[in-house]
Formats: sequence, structure tokens, C-alpha cells
Amino acid sequence: MGRRRVVLSVLAVVVVAGLGVSLYLFQPWRLVTDREVREALPSVTEPRPEETSGPPATGGPPTDVVLAAGDFVTHEHDTSGRAQLVRLADGRRQLLLRGLNTSDGPDLRVWLTDRKVQQGRAGWQVFDDGRWVELGRLKGNIGDQAYDIPASVDLDGLRSVSIWCKRFAVSFGAAPLAAAGTESAPA
Repeated sequence: MGRRRVVLSVLAVVVVAGLGVSLYLFQPWRLVTDREVREALPSVTEPRPEETSGPPATGGPPTDVVLAAGDFVTHEHDTSGRAQLVRLADGRRQLLLRGLNTSDGPDLRVWLTDRKVQQGRAGWQVFDDGRWVELGRLKGNIGDQAYDIPASVDLDGLRSVSIWCKRFAVSFGAAPLAAAGTESAPA
């Protein structure tokens, strides 16, 4: 009887420890929670394609300019909204997420990457295969938010934004960044 009790006790400890580790890693309650952010974003207008041809306007005060933009596509979790890469009148650069709506999750980050956005499951895990720049933890899974881009970051070749789950190395959703005034669709 004593040996059976020891085996059951060890088994109970293993099950409880496994459950604790699983809860920590997966944080399943985040599937039903939301963190909403409503930051005041700069007012920018994306030029239409016909406005981007020809010489740039000169004179007048500096304005906030959209450098590139794109709409989010779903990867691991339903994701929607618009990403805009902007240069502010004061020279700073920011990534704006407008109307973002995705699932909450553990260890979500905002990445600029050199990867092409692919639809569906094929696009889930490609963003850490190349060059990426982390702009910070996702502030909220719903709403409008801005992320400063350090002056040291070379934007050349960065062509997408990913809401990246660092813990599980998977994209919740991503947006292709097409030059302002052009449209870019994911593959």
C-alpha cells in the first residue's frame, strides 16, 4: 500500500506542475480578454496614386507624410486594421496601427520585417527568417496605437509589419507596407 501511495503522490505532483507550466506558457485566458488602446494618432492622409506622380510640392510648413501603408491579413488569429509608416513633420518616424483588432496573447510584439506577407498558414512563421526590427510590446490587441522608430533603424528593405508572438514564434497577423499611393496585396 505504501508504494502505491508514493507513486500516486509523485504522479499528482507531476500533473500539477505540468498544468502550472502549461497555464504559464499558453495563458489561455488571454483568448477571451482584450486590451484596448486609443492613442491620439497624427492626422495623415495617404496620397492617391495620381498624387504621387510628378515632382513633390515645395514650400509651406513641413507636414506628416505617409511613407508606406497596408492592411492586416490574418495568420494564427483573426487580425484586421491598417498599418501606416509615417514621417512626422518634426522628422521622427512612427508606425501607426489604426483600427487594429486581433486576439490577445502572451508575449506579443510589433515587428517591422523584410519578409513578404503571405496569406494563411504559409505566412505564420516566416517573419523571423530574415531581418526584423522589434518596435516594442503590443500595447493592446484592439485600437489605435503608435510606435516610435529609432533614427538608427534603416527602413530600406523593410516591407511588412507583423504582430509577432515571441513565445511561440508565430505571426498573429501581418500587413504589407506598400509605398504611399500604391497598393500591395499579400501573396
